[in-house]
Amino acid sequence: MADQGSPEYALQMIGIEKYFGLVCALKNIHLTVGRNEIVGLIGDNGAGKSTLVKILTGVYRPTSGELYIAGQKVNTRTYNVKQARKYGIETVYQDKSLGEKQVLWRNFFVGRQITNRLGFINVKEEKRIAQQIMLETIGFRGRGITVDSRVSKLSGGERQGVAIGRAMHFEAELIVLDEPTVALSLKEVQKVINFVHKIKEGGKACIYISHAIQDVYEVADRFVVLDRGEIVASIDKQNTSLKELDEFLLEFAYGRRDRRES
Repeated sequence: MADQGSPEYALQMIGIEKYFGLVCALKNIHLTVGRNEIVGLIGDNGAGKSTLVKILTGVYRPTSGELYIAGQKVNTRTYNVKQARKYGIETVYQDKSLGEKQVLWRNFFVGRQITNRLGFINVKEEKRIAQQIMLETIGFRGRGITVDSRVSKLSGGERQGVAIGRAMHFEAELIVLDEPTVALSLKEVQKVINFVHKIKEGGKACIYISHAIQDVYEVADRFVVLDRGEIVASIDKQNTSLKELDEFLLEFAYGRRDRRES
């Protein structure tokens, strides 16, 4: 087991449990994410993925266990969404991370506006930084798209790219991608995959949650399988092929069903 509070990890969850009344949603979770590691979090609906992410992002507080972010122990009794952001936890949700009716540059600075000495928003500076993020951080080259374009003009994959670029700009220690390719075409999925590679290139850590095993396999360094609130497997990519991973998940699912029916 990794040393508690080790700075080599972006995240350490040690013995995390979450109960809702008498219902156990997470049981004895031990999860680490390295500083420059992408971890694919895999599990069926109801496996506990959403609960785990909500604890990590400060929406829920764990019933018990310890949480370390970038080597710092978190006070889980007072931990909340605002503190999660201060610790460098950023989440990109399916298609809800951007304000569709707003222009791009405003989306980059929602809740984090740059102001001048008089307290007014420094539009020129925000536009300059937004342009820099688009071109340098995520390599955005959407034809006809500028910082003044409305989000509604962007494709699904491009919107996720903007959300990822925003998280990287604000020095996130860990970026959580929650089903980022849901309902996207194959072309748009590949755009998102390319943006996820930018996270790795930028030296950031990432938890990638998806039902699309092929997408997870393409970007992740390690796969963590969650089932009914427990981690049942942690598999390094170098030790498995996509076919082997898929077969393991199928065998596990069928075995669980057989045990339930017996």
